[in-house]
Amino acid sequence: MSDRHPHQHGHAHGHGHEHGHRAAGLRHRLAHLLTPHSHESADKLDPALESSARGMRALWVSLAALGATALTQAAVVAVSGSVALLGDAVHNAADALTAVPLGIAFVLGRRAATRRFTYGYGRAEDLAGLVIVLTIAASAAFAAWAAVGRLLDPRPVSHLPAVAAAALVGFAGNEWVARYRIRVGREIGSAALVADGLHARTDGFTSLAVLVGAGGSALGLQLADPVVGLAITAAIALVLRDAAREVFRRIMDAVDPALVDRAERAVRAVPGVREVGELRLRWIGHRLRAELAVVVDGEATVRQAHAIAVEAEHALLHAVPRLTAALVHADPAPAPGERDPHLALAHHLTA
Repeated sequence: MSDRHPHQHGHAHGHGHEHGHRAAGLRHRLAHLLTPHSHESADKLDPALESSARGMRALWVSLAALGATALTQAAVVAVSGSVALLGDAVHNAADALTAVPLGIAFVLGRRAATRRFTYGYGRAEDLAGLVIVLTIAASAAFAAWAAVGRLLDPRPVSHLPAVAAAALVGFAGNEWVARYRIRVGREIGSAALVADGLHARTDGFTSLAVLVGAGGSALGLQLADPVVGLAITAAIALVLRDAAREVFRRIMDAVDPALVDRAERAVRAVPGVREVGELRLRWIGHRLRAELAVVVDGEATVRQAHAIAVEAEHALLHAVPRLTAALVHADPAPAPGERDPHLALAHHLTA
């Protein structure tokens, strides 16, 4: 086997071989002894299941909280006729029901990869994010329709104290759910759950707008209620923009550039790595995968290049949060006067 043979090192390989490579060094061996970890697929399953379980728990807790909030508001709508509160209640109900597609996505994400779906089913979360965006859009359209209808046919709002109380209940419930969803979503890396949390936060502010509408109605302003309904529509449109942007970026494999910088710094610090070539990070659900090329000494043996690639893997695992898989490609540095074959190929393709 040639020493210049490129080396591809998948992160799912068994880690039974010793870490007594000289390139590893005593410090790494001690650290590995004190904080052992395995690269086996089965060993990576537990944190994945744990994060999915946390996501599921966040969804069902949110469903219960927002469902109770929506039912409370719907009961007040039935006796008061407030179109602003109606829009808020429908939006809360829609927000609660988004737990269904997200729950399905989390369940699918637990399934093991197959020969057809070789990356697994984590992308189901991105599809759930699309469903959430469509749900937000539908609730915005309904709120606008109800508000415009009441502007064209003004009606007095009754039971204003109950409307005000329901508005406060809506704000408290939505803000609590928003904080909970956003915190859990960021901790497990789920863009869909974060988008759902942003959705809930906007619902909380729209509930306060209902409170303003109730105050205007108490002052005898019949148009206050439908005008607030239109304001709620505008607020929903704003959160729709933010959620759509977040989900679109995830679908297009966007990652935080700071993560890329962090990964490059970690790999460059690995002994034996002369340069870091192409580095790619991709979200699969709420877990990250990495693909990168490293340049090593052209005189290094395949075994030495393998050891360097292993160290690069370890550096990435410890430096990049939620990274569960990495594919490392080791390229030999060109000899003096020799062109890098990858650069030559790139020149040929762009010529």
